[in-house]
Parts: sequence; structure tokens; C-alpha cells
Amino acid sequence: MKSLKIYLATGVFLLSFSCVAPPRPPKPPKHPRHGAKPMPPGQAKKLYGTKSARPFAPGQNK
Repeated sequence: MKSLKIYLATGVFLLSFSCVAPPRPPKPPKHPRHGAKPMPPGQAKKLYGTKSARPFAPGQNK
């Protein structure tokens, strides 16, 4: 009976962590500062720590 409670508690614990979704990467600002050029997609990727520069590239809407 005691082992059943341990297995049940472990299962509930593991399920609680499996339902958490990873956070979305933040999007770069739409309007750069006055007189500044927009940040290149590769630089934005490095700044925000994502694996792909696609979300920061213009025209890449998927």
C-alpha cells in the first residue's frame, strides 16, 4: 500500500512538470530608435538567445 502511494505521488509530480510549455522568445521592437538602423536578424537572435533568426527576419511569417 505504501509503495502504491509513492508511485502515485511520483506520477502526479511528473505530470505536473510535463504540462508546462516553454516560454516564447520575445519579439524585437517594431520601431527602432530615431535615426538608428533596424537590427539584423542574426544580431537579434544573439540578443534574445533563440536558435533561429527566422522570427526576426522580415517576411518570415510562419
